[in-house]
Amino acid sequence: MTDRQPQIRTTAMPTDLNPYGGVFGGWLMAQMALGAGSLASRTANAKAVVVHATDFTFPGAMQVGDELSIYCELLQTGRTSMTIQAEGIARTRNGEDTIKVCAGTFKFVALDESDKPLTLPPQG
Repeated sequence: MTDRQPQIRTTAMPTDLNPYGGVFGGWLMAQMALGAGSLASRTANAKAVVVHATDFTFPGAMQVGDELSIYCELLQTGRTSMTIQAEGIARTRNGEDTIKVCAGTFKFVALDESDKPLTLPPQG
């Protein structure tokens, strides 16, 4: 993922914590799904729904108030499907220090207005 722009950016709030005071992994997974879904919908020029998610890792920790940027890369396309890698980078609230806090891979399927699989437009 070179020369990348965040797909989404958000701030961890107190409601995003687990019982131990850290940012909940489920919240991180949801943010990655939102970012990957944004890229999938833009790629398909249509609704895109997640049908598979895998390879989740949580190599770092973030705190309340830290900013989370989700970066996404389209890895593969099929006739109706897209495989997207998402990575979350946290930036400390009052500085520029960053750390990778999560990563995962998502598969989406493009859908038409009747929620039937939709052939993807040509890429490029």
